[in-house]
Amino acid sequence: MKAVIQRVSRAEVRVDDKITGTIGAGIVVLLGVGQDDTATDAEKLCAKIAGLRIFEDARGRMNLSLMEINGEILVVSQFTLMADCSRGRRPSFVKAAPPDRAEILYDHFVETCRCLGIPTATGRFRTVMEVSLTNSGPVTLMLDSRGKKDKE
Repeated sequence: MKAVIQRVSRAEVRVDDKITGTIGAGIVVLLGVGQDDTATDAEKLCAKIAGLRIFEDARGRMNLSLMEINGEILVVSQFTLMADCSRGRRPSFVKAAPPDRAEILYDHFVETCRCLGIPTATGRFRTVMEVSLTNSGPVTLMLDSRGKKDKE
């Protein structure tokens, strides 16, 4: 699984001009599911995100985790994170999991967040969504559940 995470002071996602999820201070997760991903990938990635020390402490240092600040999380499915743009000008999505399998793992990721006690909001899988956020910092990170590094 791949994730782009952003530390936010607030965020919301809309589908058909209706809000499906909204959060205050916390993290927006754009989540891409790959062909070979498993429930273990979802659990590892969720734990990593929940424990990342990317929030400021009283001294202004990034030293606190989402769990420590009692932050919220907004999870938005983003199959385009699995794109391969190495050839030509049209991205290939052959590395993305098929939609039915991806939705199961997306839902598992969301449920894992909730089981950790994190207030979790979501977009709607397989729909066109509008995501609005106020990036705090800004802090934006890219994560891969298997620790893969981009070669580009």
